[in-house]
Amino acid sequence: MTIPIPITLYHNPRCSKSRQVLALLRSAGVEPRVVDYLQEPLTQAQLASLLLAMGLGARDLLRSQEAVYATLDLGNPQWSEQELVAHLVAHPILMNRPIVVSPLGALLCRPPERVLDLLPPLLGRSAVAHA
Repeated sequence: MTIPIPITLYHNPRCSKSRQVLALLRSAGVEPRVVDYLQEPLTQAQLASLLLAMGLGARDLLRSQEAVYATLDLGNPQWSEQELVAHLVAHPILMNRPIVVSPLGALLCRPPERVLDLLPPLLGRSAVAHA
């Protein structure tokens, strides 16, 4: 049974953590709107809104192990928040994932179990533990 809760998963299907979050949501009976952000890149406004909702800065979302991170010298503190957001938009592979947005908030779900905090209590940890 699928429960109609408006949840969006910003997903990279090649990422094991992202796949784990999707599986946790589905085991709780929730079918999220899945956005493959590599195929459907976010705009600067969308990304800025997500960062605000999560209470994170752009630097918190950067994947430092990606080659483009080193190529662009993104570890350098010279980059402003706006510039980092622009780099994340231009190179979506730099975005850490998975990100989940629900009526209860928005989180970078690392570890994947953090997604359970975005589900209503009846669907959260207890429902998944019994699945």
